[in-house]
Amino acid sequence: MSTVRKTESVAVGGEPADLPDPLPEPAIADLRLEAILGALADPLRLTIVRKLMLEAQAYDHPCGWFGFDRPKSSLTHHFKALREAGVIRQRQYGLERRSRLRSEDLEARFPGLLALVANWRPPSGKKQG
Repeated sequence: MSTVRKTESVAVGGEPADLPDPLPEPAIADLRLEAILGALADPLRLTIVRKLMLEAQAYDHPCGWFGFDRPKSSLTHHFKALREAGVIRQRQYGLERRSRLRSEDLEARFPGLLALVANWRPPSGKKQG
């Protein structure tokens, strides 16, 4: 697993300057389709990724931004599964972890995968989160 360290005060690669270091995550070359599909097999995690893709405005989003009525321990498990599969990047801001979709990395490694996620809809009659 590799991490990227920002030491410049100027924005690099579209990221805001002076971000905390990302938590451990797979490098782009180490992204595995079976790990990503396994992480996306859970409807809540699929909802997290879709929301990050279609509704994200700031760079990193805290768990509360998603609006899920779930125990913190449950959400922590889901976010960790997505990060370890390489789907999201997480950074530690004090006591809070914030997440961002690794859309450029995923599109480069598995073109078209995110389009499938964007077109996915939760089953009707089932509340996600």
